Amino acid sequence: QVQLVESGGGLVQAGGSLRLSCAASGSIFSRNAMGWYRQAPGKQREVVATITNGGSTNYADSVKGRFTISRDNAKNTVYLQMNSMKPEDTAVYYCKLVNAYGIMYWGQGTKVTVSS
Repeated sequence: QVQLVESGGGLVQAGGSLRLSCAASGSIFSRNAMGWYRQAPGKQREVVATITNGGSTNYADSVKGRFTISRDNAKNTVYLQMNSMKPEDTAVYYCKLVNAYGIMYWGQGTKVTVSS
């Protein structure tokens, strides 16, 4: 089993920044991919950014140039630096890990609210 603990969510004004963290623990295989997803009210969960254990990243078009995903493999932690935030970034942000067997684990979510 893998547990994901997220932190860093909160209230921020448009144009501001937040940094989310997600620490993984438990039976973690060396090869895994992690990512951040978000779900706004009334909408389906969508991918924000992903990163492989080797550091390859992908971003949703809506956050390119504003958000940066990174990871510390020694700490089994993934980060999401969010800059130039917009009201449309308001959502519950979830951390995700995919292990070597393709099993997905989700964090509990952390709420991000961007006010104008």
